[in-house]
Amino acid sequence: MFIKVLLTIIFLVVMVGVGIYSRKQASSVDGFVLGGRSVGPWLTAFAYGTSYFSAVVFVGYAGQFGWKYGLSSTWIGVGNAVIGSLLAWLLLGRRTKLMTQHIESRTMPDFFGTRFDSQSMRVVASVIAFVFLIPYTAGVYKGISTLFEMGFGIPYEYCVVAMAAFTAVYVIFGGYKATAMNDFIQGVIMLFGIITVIAAVLSAQGGFSAAVEKLAAMPADGGAGNGGFASWFGPDPWGLLGVVVLTSLGTMGLPQMVGKFYSITDERAIRRGTIISTIFAFIVAGGCYFLGGFGRLYDPVIAENGKIAFDSIIPAMLVTLPDALIALVVLLVLSASMSTLASLVLTSSSTMTLDLIYRDKKSLPGEVEEGTIDDTVSEKIERRKVVVMRVLIVFFIVISLMIALNPPTFIAQLMGISWGALAGAFLAPFMLGLYWRGVTPAAVWACFVWGVGLTVVNMLLGNPINPINCGAIAMVGGFPVVWLVSLLTPKLPRDLVSRIFECYAK
Repeated sequence: MFIKVLLTIIFLVVMVGVGIYSRKQASSVDGFVLGGRSVGPWLTAFAYGTSYFSAVVFVGYAGQFGWKYGLSSTWIGVGNAVIGSLLAWLLLGRRTKLMTQHIESRTMPDFFGTRFDSQSMRVVASVIAFVFLIPYTAGVYKGISTLFEMGFGIPYEYCVVAMAAFTAVYVIFGGYKATAMNDFIQGVIMLFGIITVIAAVLSAQGGFSAAVEKLAAMPADGGAGNGGFASWFGPDPWGLLGVVVLTSLGTMGLPQMVGKFYSITDERAIRRGTIISTIFAFIVAGGCYFLGGFGRLYDPVIAENGKIAFDSIIPAMLVTLPDALIALVVLLVLSASMSTLASLVLTSSSTMTLDLIYRDKKSLPGEVEEGTIDDTVSEKIERRKVVVMRVLIVFFIVISLMIALNPPTFIAQLMGISWGALAGAFLAPFMLGLYWRGVTPAAVWACFVWGVGLTVVNMLLGNPINPINCGAIAMVGGFPVVWLVSLLTPKLPRDLVSRIFECYAK
């Protein structure tokens, strides 16, 4: 216990120290939200990866889908690396950096408002982002607190509150630069931790071959046939595909993920960041789901309703490890979760501040500005915006805490609802808006209705479609929605679109 407590205290002190160290760079809006658009490839790649993978993945998804699909759940991690990291950086990295810098966009809702010349679209997008980031944040809280309860014997409620407080402190002090620096430290812990934990778990089962043989001897659910949990594609390949789509494709439509491309220094850094981020995802995501695939070799907790408590599967595997390794696991999940939380609360507060409270009308390159503001007044407004963002960070954390203290469902379902609505609404219009001049405002509105509507209606009807599959359908379905509506509705003025797209010709 002494080792666990000591390591955790050192970790938290370092996180807060980085926040205090970075506070001078967080005095302006660009500094607080984007790190001055000068964050290097290593920090950006690790910030992307650690925001991607949290306790939601390590505890919730790895446990639930490892139990359902066995070793084939490793494909989810592979999909996260190839689609969610490599393809995301290749498709979005350069174009997002160039266009958002060209139109002076700081958030995803701001991008929609400027790219499609609609302030009402900017407002609605910010509301969607704020509302649906909350259940995801609650899922992260729940995941880390489950591990803390196992490792320290501290009640769930105290864990949730303590982690929220520490995350708030370093984000409020240092903004994005502090978050990125901490993400790098946390990413190193995650890489070392996941490799060590996998080796320890397999060793406890007699090695890799022995563990696979035990899995192969287990009957599939319903008792029909053995070997499914040790096969290449598992007992339910189509269900597995839905999870791969949701967790991999979804990153390209999430504000907290896409925002990482806004802040990277230049195109050369994007190329290096692509390689670093992909390798990181292969090790961390692939390792998490590979580990979860052995979950059936351990006894899970049975909930009061008689069903398996999926969020207890990974803790049940880890509780058998030596104390020193449990301390490493706690740090691993704490690192993953705090980095994701920091990204979520920073995204939410900046969106609410810049897209709802202060909606500055920007002039595109080539347009004449309607007036200038005195430099002293401008600095005061900038400082005021940063203060408002810091206040909203606390507000967002409090709301998320209220949900986390009484979570409505499993972690995986919380994430499915959040990712389904956000990426279902944003993915297609954002990606196509970077490439295709013909996307119309009506098509973006239609996709907003499609993504949020499908997710909310499915939830209100009691989830007749599994939230995971519903989220995947929302994301993929957004592309034909945007394409068809764009063909049938009025286009934006040609000169406006030309001024926006001229950034790619430089």
